[in-house]
Amino acid sequence: MEIGEKLRELRIQRGLTQEEMADRCELSKGFISQVERDLASPSIATLKDMLECLGVTLQNFFSETSNEKIVFSPQDMFEKEVPEQGLKITWLVPDAQKNSMEPILLELEPGAQSQVLPPLEGEEFGYVLRGQITLVHGKKRMIVRKGGSFCLHPSATHQIENSGSKPAAVLWVSTPPSF
Repeated sequence: MEIGEKLRELRIQRGLTQEEMADRCELSKGFISQVERDLASPSIATLKDMLECLGVTLQNFFSETSNEKIVFSPQDMFEKEVPEQGLKITWLVPDAQKNSMEPILLELEPGAQSQVLPPLEGEEFGYVLRGQITLVHGKKRMIVRKGGSFCLHPSATHQIENSGSKPAAVLWVSTPPSF
């Protein structure tokens, strides 16, 4: 493990210059530079102080993070078809329930509608990829055509309907996950 490189990345993530880091840790800028280039090795106590200034524990610094998957292919995605309702839902990110947001692809045949969702603490965003949909938010009904989008802070029940004559597809992202 390249300690210096990892320290440098943490310092930059925190928006600190080498000089600011040195001031916080009561070390010299030159020493910080040498450590980041792996030309000097800090003692355990000094490393602990440096990590404390960066808001990281010694344990977290040395833990090997798992290579969390960030790119997904169609084989990774989960699909649920409800033919009798004219719906197909594709969860675009596996296990998105553990994330802050949940992106899905909602495909609706003419006359189909999504489930009615209750008011939520959070936000929902949608982008119409094809066709047109009717966004029903409480008593309001709004048409959103291909290329259009919506963003709501659901304060009322809401759902999507395909009241058009052609299939529709919506990229729908909710935070927190709701599907």
